[in-house]
Amino acid sequence: MSVALELRDLQCVRGSRLLFSDVSAAVPAGKMLRVQGENGSGKTSLLRMVCGLATPDRGEVLWQDQRIARLREEFNLQLVYLGHAPALKDDLSALENLQASGGLAGLACSESEAASALAQAGLRGRERLPARVLSQGQRKRAGLARLALSAASALWVLDEPFNALDEAACVWLQGLISAQLGRGGVVVLTSHQGRAWDSAQPQVAITLQPPRAVADAQIGRMMGAAE
Repeated sequence: MSVALELRDLQCVRGSRLLFSDVSAAVPAGKMLRVQGENGSGKTSLLRMVCGLATPDRGEVLWQDQRIARLREEFNLQLVYLGHAPALKDDLSALENLQASGGLAGLACSESEAASALAQAGLRGRERLPARVLSQGQRKRAGLARLALSAASALWVLDEPFNALDEAACVWLQGLISAQLGRGGVVVLTSHQGRAWDSAQPQVAITLQPPRAVADAQIGRMMGAAE
């Protein structure tokens, strides 16, 4: 089975702190990469590296055997990245937010398609309300509704996607993820909730664990080399 996404020996340093090191994974098409670890272990930083939004202090990320830094626009066209907080403009409705985010990503989205995606997310009857009046869970679902329109995107990167969702919304999201994997796509996600996944779900899991002891002199040399 060919590898679609590969992480090679990734390392992340923030200030004088080594968040993680020697992180490697090979994710074939049709599999999910679950990134686990305690709060502060660098999960979001790793996702930003996968998306090309942050540069590893060591190592590299490859997509279909090519470094993502070289693919640029071609890679971005295949990527959907949803951060921990829904990126919604409060004065726009859920419908307007979804159409706007799709447009920025180069995804043609009609009003009826956006309304259908929001209905699937459990927001029927609320799609025209300003985002500022939606509950935390409803805002989360409004952001995740973009996935219902992103079947053509080969790589989904999701930061804590199950946070603030009720059980029905969790089942809906699991269905979207299963469909993405069934199409041969790749899903990278973090979740501190320890949500149980069907053992038959094709997946690779990594747990971020910073080294137990890192000599101050080593960190000093790393920072000095960067100056």
